[in-house]
Amino acid sequence: MVKLSDTHEPDSVEMRAAYCDALIDAAEKDSRIVSINCDLSSSCGTVRFAERFPTRSFNFGIQEANGCCAAAGMSAAGLVPFFHSFAIFSSRRICDQLFMSCAYAGLNVKVIGCDAGVSATYNGGTHMAFEDIGILRSIPEITIMEPSDAVMMKSLVTHMAETYGVFYMRTPRKEAERIYADGASFTVGKAAVLREGTDVTLIASGMTVIEALRAADLLACEGISARVADMFTVKPIDAECILDSADKTGAIVTVENHNIIGGLGSAVAEVLAEHRLGPLVRVGVKDEFGEVGQLSDLKKRFGLTAEDICAAARQALTRKQ
Repeated sequence: MVKLSDTHEPDSVEMRAAYCDALIDAAEKDSRIVSINCDLSSSCGTVRFAERFPTRSFNFGIQEANGCCAAAGMSAAGLVPFFHSFAIFSSRRICDQLFMSCAYAGLNVKVIGCDAGVSATYNGGTHMAFEDIGILRSIPEITIMEPSDAVMMKSLVTHMAETYGVFYMRTPRKEAERIYADGASFTVGKAAVLREGTDVTLIASGMTVIEALRAADLLACEGISARVADMFTVKPIDAECILDSADKTGAIVTVENHNIIGGLGSAVAEVLAEHRLGPLVRVGVKDEFGEVGQLSDLKKRFGLTAEDICAAARQALTRKQ
């Protein structure tokens, strides 16, 4: 059951800490779970896992492709490997290995891409993954998810640990604001509708969900009723929620910490193009490379704020009329 937090404020638990807690809990229950790092265990938050399970933790150094192939081999031997790196390395660098060695082989490999999108902040454009979903979404049978807070993180890690198949989960390293109450549960492949509305639907994922909720509040002050959906599973996309939103509000805005090409906006557009006619406006990175900066400044630079979402909603409403 989806339960919202009473307040939305920065969480005291970092996303990487929530991830490690959930992975340790899963590993306590399943001795097959192993961790694979590529010199980024501190950044990805898996140090405590290595301390708890030293014989089940492997560091391959700066050899991401090798580490991914090793994950495939471990899965073939009956283990459940979780591979961790920055999102740029967990997508661009290991794409062929993930396709051939893991997905094509029908194995059970979980890939984590941290520092996704603008959350890479001072690592800058070379380390700012705006394209990871677009790269991996075309791999058959892969599941792609993006948790929006620490509560959801724990739920999704549990699901990955207990479900056979290839998964990719993108996440920020630290920054996340609390959206869900403790004990909230989620169904992979089904969006969480956080707010009902009649004029426009805001479909967001990851760190942009909190901005979408803020935008809905701002739009309400203008007399605009906005529905908000957390599309935390980008593949398989929840077509039912998208079409229901189109029927109920007649206009959709997608919001993502990703290039508007190939990510959430593209996935929603594909569903609408096949089943419904109606305005769609995509909020996201406009086919650009990343930059160095503070998270708040980068959100403004790339148009990911609540105010940007409001502007897109007004545009969608104008087109609807």
